[in-house]
Amino acid sequence: MSGHGDAQPMKSRKSGPLKGVASVPGDKSISHRSLIFGAMAVGETRISGLLEGQDVLDTASAMRAFGATVTRLGEGAWTVNGVGVGGFREPEDVIDVGNSGTGARLIMGTMATTPITATFTGDASLRKRPMGRVTEPLALFGARAYGRQGGRLPMTIVGAANPVPVRYALPVASAQVKSAVLLAGLNAPGETVVIEREPTRDHSERMLVGFGAELSVEKTAEGHVITLTGQPELRPQTVAVPRDPSSAAFPVCAALIVEGSDILVPGVSQNLTRNGLYLTLVEMGADIAFLNPREEGGEPVADLRVRFSGTMQGIEVPPERAPSMIDEYPVLSVVAAFASGKTVMRGVKELRVKESDRIDAMARGLEACGVRVEEDEDTLIVHGMGPGGVPGGATCATHIDHRIAMSFLVLGLAAKAPVGVDDGSPIQTSFPVFEGLMRGLGAEIERG
Repeated sequence: MSGHGDAQPMKSRKSGPLKGVASVPGDKSISHRSLIFGAMAVGETRISGLLEGQDVLDTASAMRAFGATVTRLGEGAWTVNGVGVGGFREPEDVIDVGNSGTGARLIMGTMATTPITATFTGDASLRKRPMGRVTEPLALFGARAYGRQGGRLPMTIVGAANPVPVRYALPVASAQVKSAVLLAGLNAPGETVVIEREPTRDHSERMLVGFGAELSVEKTAEGHVITLTGQPELRPQTVAVPRDPSSAAFPVCAALIVEGSDILVPGVSQNLTRNGLYLTLVEMGADIAFLNPREEGGEPVADLRVRFSGTMQGIEVPPERAPSMIDEYPVLSVVAAFASGKTVMRGVKELRVKESDRIDAMARGLEACGVRVEEDEDTLIVHGMGPGGVPGGATCATHIDHRIAMSFLVLGLAAKAPVGVDDGSPIQTSFPVFEGLMRGLGAEIERG
């Protein structure tokens, strides 16, 4: 499957028990960052467990275009010979970041305080997504952005020749925006300060410290105040990428709704800024055991044993939990359809500006499969039909969105009638082994 090629219809149908070990790929957020931070270090960074989905491969290509030497040694094993903070060269061609909002926004931040110019584009989905939330704070450093109406790609960024440090309070909870500002601050003199009212995933902060940057985080009445001292020399690192909790969500949620299932998902990141889905599932009554907790690559991880859970109840998900599970609401809404009672998801308006309008996409697809839903700008409510109670039988539109595609394929594994998706090709961008991994567990998934 190709995230940039022709549409690939796929279908899933009611399956027998899912059994076995689901070894999901490396974490996408950490994979992006390991390549970018490696490119800004002086010397060779070695990475193991890198996710080799199209999104991350596009980031690797971008780092090469900016002058770093990026080499694949084997499956998940890569090296990056960096050019140092402020050492990016001007790329000779347009930077195509494919489907990746993370790649686009973080790379824009990284180059925004270097006096070079770069033009960014992406696929049809990414070109619809707003970039103003990143370009506005980057302008405070002195960078300039020229894009399509509404602040959309293609967009040219002119880096600041004489960057100044910035103090910036995030208007929305966004790890991408926070990271872009911190990355821009690396090549600005003095201290750059980012204030977030609600904590978001902290991979950038952890990795900055690991690479030798001077960074502190303080809890104040304003929120989390992150202070970064600019113009450090970053040291190369050995990075072991933990397994992606967002990818693990799909086999985990499938096992919870397919009768008789019992699977093990090893080495999944349990970072407190990423584990909202798992807290929510346990509150709903999911049978998930967190085994062998440990630390890998500076991140807490655990092995998850997951069994069919036919007594799950709908709950009201705390809105303040949204930043820690924003990518998992689509597949949570699938689990909610097989729970008893209603599941209320509030504070989720960020879903409307992801790869697609994920609230609308899930609502329309669930309705087509016979599930009652309610929605407003910031809320999705799913009325559960109990185990085995979802009719299914529809072909759902994915809107070039990998998480929508995988969520509906999970739905079909426990619905009464098969569920199709109009295009499964975007799955390649984040979880290229999804199809084979799920089939290996016993899932009935087919193409066409």
